[in-house]
Amino acid sequence: MDSSSQSSAPTVGSRAPDFVLYTDEQTPWRLSDHTDEPVVLLFFPGAFTSVCTSEMNAVNQELDAYHGAHVVGISTDSPFVLSEFRSVEQLDFPLLSDHDAVVSAQYGSKYAEDFTSMELDRIAKRSAFVVDGKGIVQYAEVLDNAGQQPDFDAVKETVQSLTG
Repeated sequence: MDSSSQSSAPTVGSRAPDFVLYTDEQTPWRLSDHTDEPVVLLFFPGAFTSVCTSEMNAVNQELDAYHGAHVVGISTDSPFVLSEFRSVEQLDFPLLSDHDAVVSAQYGSKYAEDFTSMELDRIAKRSAFVVDGKGIVQYAEVLDNAGQQPDFDAVKETVQSLTG
């Protein structure tokens, strides 16, 4: 997918694009199959990088604060890399492989051009979305600076408002 097909991020109140990606365990994961609880989508640039490792561990350590929401991390790494990352970091939530960055682009979470100077054209921006049980986006945050992290307090507050 080239950068010209970059979509804008879905906004609060809009329908979340449905998708199927493969987990770190190589099983399909479809957004619309997880409507029993809110879903937290956390796009991140790459496994085993310092900020991404810190982000995923911070979420993992406070997983109970997400009140039973389906929390998933999404990157363009392969399922095999994500499996190793999840194992090494002992993460208690699934990681999804958006290897071709198609879903990242649908969510406005793909860098439009190479930001690494290594000619990598399929890197996800660090982003957070909360989707309610009807498939409607209730929180959306896309960061252009890969060194920043989403406002996890706002994400948790949004989830809590949906779960009572």
